[in-house]
Amino acid sequence: MLYALARRLLFHLDPETAHDLTLGALRLVCRGPVAAFMTARAPLAPTRVMGIDFPNPIGLAAGLDKNGDYLDALAALGFGFIEIGTVTPHPQPGNPKPRLFRLPQAQALINRMGFNNKGVDYLLRQVRRARFRGVLGINIGKNFDTPLDRAADDYVLCLDKVHPYAHYVTVNISSPNTPGLRELQYGDTLNRLLQRLKAEQRRLAGEQGRYVPLAVKIAPDLDEAEIDLIGRTLLEQGIDAVIATNTTFSRQGVAGLPHAEEAGGLSGGPLTAPATQVVRRLHETLAGRLPIIAVGGILSGADACAKLAAGASLVQLYTGLIYRGPGLIREVAAALRQAAPR
Repeated sequence: MLYALARRLLFHLDPETAHDLTLGALRLVCRGPVAAFMTARAPLAPTRVMGIDFPNPIGLAAGLDKNGDYLDALAALGFGFIEIGTVTPHPQPGNPKPRLFRLPQAQALINRMGFNNKGVDYLLRQVRRARFRGVLGINIGKNFDTPLDRAADDYVLCLDKVHPYAHYVTVNISSPNTPGLRELQYGDTLNRLLQRLKAEQRRLAGEQGRYVPLAVKIAPDLDEAEIDLIGRTLLEQGIDAVIATNTTFSRQGVAGLPHAEEAGGLSGGPLTAPATQVVRRLHETLAGRLPIIAVGGILSGADACAKLAAGASLVQLYTGLIYRGPGLIREVAAALRQAAPR
């Protein structure tokens, strides 16, 4: 009820302004005894994935906290893990504003943010300052002006820097808002990128004495043959997990709505079924040999249960939080407990 009232007020503001205002307010509220109270209510359902012990299987997807500015506040909401980023080697402003649009009739968003962030060094300063000691994923990408044939250099540089601080690292090759980025999902280009990252992962593990799993985040706009090929490539290269999915180019389910023709990636309600189908197909291809982290259109506990039933081991929230608020975390936790085998 309280969030529903706040949402009505926030939805009168520009979406990006509302985003910044909400996170800033959350940071103020989630201090001292209030933070302790909220943390005490965090749902517990321990699960082990990628060799990591998660206090519960509900995570925050990358994109909400690109720079690690709000780690402590977000942790107080009860997430089992938090993924920050996407971060690039150098700061970049992203695409021109406006670049974020609400489609409330479909419980959806369209964004064309374009990896706006303050750079990996800033993010790591924020991580070091935070009190948060839970499971942290860091999502890495390439700068917009780095040519595709040198993209691996950006990913390796970010991996080197975040390795000491991350529990796992996500390789984002599926954002629709960096020109050409999705070409990295295919064929020899994907093979070469993953070979380079795996070699660096092994080197860092040897030097630092800790193995940090690598996950790859893929797009929903893939046919079955492409999903199968990507899945086999991830297995062959020894990748530790796959995140399915990023936002979609499709406008199915929102045609004719205000802002539906804006460029960018669509998330929320229209992505629920397509993202679940990608998870299901991946699960068939991978045959349980690689864990799947499901994200895309989780707006209820039932949506999260459907993702796990399709083969996911963990779920992540983003757009659902915009429309449902922090109560969605508790709803998902309750639904997953109810659905768990007894």
